[in-house]
Amino acid sequence: MNHEAYIMQCFGLAQRAKGHTAPNPMVGAVLVHNDRVIGEGWHHYYGADHAEVNCLKCVADADKHLIPESTMYVNLEPCAHFGMTPPCAERLVHEKVKQVVISNKDPFERVDGKGISILKEAGIAVQTGVLEKEGLWVNRRFFCFHKQKRPYIILKWAQSADGFIAPPDRSRLQITGIEAKTLVHKWRTEEAAIMVGTTTALHDNPELTARLYDGKQPLRIVLDKDLKTPHTHHVYDNKAATWIINEQKETLQGNVHSVQLPFYEGLLPALMQRLYDAKMLSVIVEGGPSLLNSFITAGLWDEGRIFTGDSLIPGGIPAPVLNGGVPAFNTKVGGDQLQVCVNAASGYRYASGMEL
Repeated sequence: MNHEAYIMQCFGLAQRAKGHTAPNPMVGAVLVHNDRVIGEGWHHYYGADHAEVNCLKCVADADKHLIPESTMYVNLEPCAHFGMTPPCAERLVHEKVKQVVISNKDPFERVDGKGISILKEAGIAVQTGVLEKEGLWVNRRFFCFHKQKRPYIILKWAQSADGFIAPPDRSRLQITGIEAKTLVHKWRTEEAAIMVGTTTALHDNPELTARLYDGKQPLRIVLDKDLKTPHTHHVYDNKAATWIINEQKETLQGNVHSVQLPFYEGLLPALMQRLYDAKMLSVIVEGGPSLLNSFITAGLWDEGRIFTGDSLIPGGIPAPVLNGGVPAFNTKVGGDQLQVCVNAASGYRYASGMEL
């Protein structure tokens, strides 16, 4: 059987739930008998049945007797612990599947090879590492969270054709078209948090919500050392949970959490630790240039997404420059150019043909 084709099918199923499974990974499963798919499933949302269980549930009654002679394909090692659902590895043992083919081993410490051991000890044949690079890309947020002990960090900005991010007076300017803006709102539904600095919060008064695309709202994070952002600004409304990172106080009022952290050279690592403790798997940093450059200078980023419009901003504020960025791909979004880069030091490489 073509293992790679079925694992690719698992990737496609897994990514149907993008933005809904965190802090769990995205997982798809395909059950195959003699090169015929008799079941498929995916983890729909956090707390729901896992991919393997959904796959087994959809096997037709007429095919259930074939399960012990079938191969289960799954892009991540079946879990080995009781969480919000029972262990999938034990379910596969109970169903007596013949073979399990896996893309990636699960880095979560309560799994981390234990699911594979359960299968092998029960006499089930196990093959791992099929399209491993592609699997790492699909679940790069999950792997970063458990291996680097921090969220996966995406830096995003729009720049003019002459390389500027804003006019000299920092006035708000829409550099890209509606297609790019809609895509950005889609991205917001897929990440755990979205972050801006004080200047952006003050001058742009951003909502930091997904208004042009259906999905969950990310946690809004504003770095505001001296609490300069007026309470009349959008980030203080009730549209999404919000963290205001500051040096003055630690309070919770409604959906706004004032998070007190010292603003010194260790601010970003301290903030990443708070996000890790809150089980935030990813954060998309949308500006402004000072905040973006602070992440770049610290080498604290995994992926860059840069839109380039066709307008000019003579003498504007220069856009950041990604140091150590490896080009992943370029594409047109409406009338704008989108360039995606990955950090050479991050270990997560874009695989051709895969989704963002």
